[in-house]
Amino acid sequence: MPGESTWGSIGRLLIGVGVVIVLAGTVLIFGDRIGWLGRLPGDIVIRRKNWSLWFPITTGIILSVLLTIILNLLRRR
Repeated sequence: MPGESTWGSIGRLLIGVGVVIVLAGTVLIFGDRIGWLGRLPGDIVIRRKNWSLWFPITTGIILSVLLTIILNLLRRR
């Protein structure tokens, strides 16, 4: 915004980062209740004796698309 102070911009950025952190924490806390999250076709899970690899490709793509749509809707206002 024209004429907005630097501190105002930094404040908005910090609030935005805080909201993202709170949302990420909420997903981590309640992630077990969302049974399909991380178990979609296309998500890679490799289990061996001493280690396991979990690479949620499909889940990441779906979450990315949803967040892009939500952020674009919020940005238009």
